[in-house]
Amino acid sequence: MASSRQIYQPIHPDFLVKLLPEYVEFHNANTAFFPAVHQVPWDPAVRKGAPVMGGSEPLKVGNVKDVPLSKCTMRIFTPEGTAPAEGWPVFLFFHGGQSYLFQAWFAGLITTAGGWTLGNVDTENAFSTNMCKHASCVVVSVDYRLGPEEPYPAAVEDAEEALHWVYTQGKAQLGVNVNKIAVGGSSSGGNLAAIVTHKAALASPPIALTFQLLVVPVVDNTASPSGVPYASWIENANTPSLVPEKMIWYRQQYSPNEADWTKWDNSPIFAPEEAFKKSPPAWIAIAELDILRDEALAYAEKLKKAGVEVETKIYKGSPHPIMAMDGMVLLIYSLSLTDLFYSGWDSPTIRLVSDAAEALKKAFESL
Repeated sequence: MASSRQIYQPIHPDFLVKLLPEYVEFHNANTAFFPAVHQVPWDPAVRKGAPVMGGSEPLKVGNVKDVPLSKCTMRIFTPEGTAPAEGWPVFLFFHGGQSYLFQAWFAGLITTAGGWTLGNVDTENAFSTNMCKHASCVVVSVDYRLGPEEPYPAAVEDAEEALHWVYTQGKAQLGVNVNKIAVGGSSSGGNLAAIVTHKAALASPPIALTFQLLVVPVVDNTASPSGVPYASWIENANTPSLVPEKMIWYRQQYSPNEADWTKWDNSPIFAPEEAFKKSPPAWIAIAELDILRDEALAYAEKLKKAGVEVETKIYKGSPHPIMAMDGMVLLIYSLSLTDLFYSGWDSPTIRLVSDAAEALKKAFESL
């Protein structure tokens, strides 16, 4: 019997056969029935909504604590066991958005996610604990300030402060090896991670980073629905989760002054050539059905032309929120992480997390 519930976010017919079946099933059972955040009036209380199912549960690690910066907080995840003599490697991480269900007086329940506007230090605890446990490193996750209340460059300032805190205080406060610092982030957090990488290269004296790990990053805030120069904005215009209208809405909440979009600490693809040449090796995860796909590929090419070692992974059939979909897969197929490990069952949503941990661990072990 057909559902009588109103559908606000149907999957476009062109994408039904392109998307991962598990995403289609989850979307049609959950996200489809709620308006998206850009379709209703803004209310900051949306951040207090209950997280939507989709992400997996955090793993057990040795210790978790919060440390204050001047205007935000960092969450520190420390591995179990004994640290190496020189200290744990450290991974500075910037979250992306998180999907929420929020009761709004004007539209009932709505779904929200992302873009320097939503999300917090709890958003990607599962990813942070996976990196901590499987890459054997301390993870420092930054709860940077959000727009529209704290617009650009507030998040950049917080990200840069976190980098310098880890570099100058990490050994004394956390017992980490500051000669093994990697940075990373997803979506808007990937934007901040790329910016921090360039900031480190241009610092005086420079801060030598080990690695950068970027997941579906925003690297060019001048990108537009015209598809020039990024065809994925047209090819994937009808993709679920992150349509062009929503991406532009997030951009305007974070960075309302269009003149700022060409600044390299807003759009890191415009960073100086010198910064690219001094960048550390990179691993970039890209979702095939994401409007941001082609700008991530262009960023990878710019790094390669500067002589940087880059590995790109394109996850077929995946929309933008791939990193937050691992728990969704387990839920749909009634699997536990243990079942998944022993069955050999595979999905891009699960594989991304393990690929990221493997790349990060390899980078730390190479030094």
